[in-house]
Amino acid sequence: MGVVLVFLAVLAAFAGWWLSRQRLTAKPWLEVGVIGEAPEPSSPTTAKLGLGTFLVVAGSLFALLVSAYAMRMGMPDWRALPMPAVLWFSTGLLMLASLALHMAVIAARCDELGHLRSSLLAAGMCSLAFLTAQMLAWRELAAAGYFAAANPASAFFYLVTAIHGAHMLGGLVALARTSARAFAAPRDIAATAMGELTVGVELCAIYWHFLLLVWLVLFSLLMRWTDDLVAICRGLLS
Repeated sequence: MGVVLVFLAVLAAFAGWWLSRQRLTAKPWLEVGVIGEAPEPSSPTTAKLGLGTFLVVAGSLFALLVSAYAMRMGMPDWRALPMPAVLWFSTGLLMLASLALHMAVIAARCDELGHLRSSLLAAGMCSLAFLTAQMLAWRELAAAGYFAAANPASAFFYLVTAIHGAHMLGGLVALARTSARAFAAPRDIAATAMGELTVGVELCAIYWHFLLLVWLVLFSLLMRWTDDLVAICRGLLS
């Protein structure tokens, strides 16, 4: 539970920092200006608020999985799995995808359409390669006889990686739509259209950073780097 509380605290801090940047505490009725020049409701803010709400829900789901994993691994029937080496490669791919989307945000803000397209393409390819590597890890474990019903450790491995992969598949749909808009945009794209495209790229980047953060936590658990931390938390709560 201690690990879960720390994870939730990090998510809460991130959500608070993010919400503080969205001008949600602004009081438009107190703003002074010429009649007819009142600012329109910010659709980018609404979109980011929706994504932030989803990330809180998704983060809570992963926190529950981490909690269940930490509690279950202390039982006698738990037999740790030999982690496939391809997981290291897949982790690097997800880092590259997150970095590529960060570069895409910079390119979009600088109106560099060519760099934006190449960055989005790189992010999509790295993400697909990440999912492929995860499937190779499944195949390697299955070939070694570690099926989902073999022992609780196997079941949890397939469960957490499948849920994380499902979240990435959903993100790839949004990334594909954003990439299609970027590749269909003319060279002399209007400022308004470029602004809308930039918002879409920023949303994808935030989501991929979240997926990377979650995967690093899951990867640490699967590699048993956090065993000592889990044991300490159990001792404090017992």
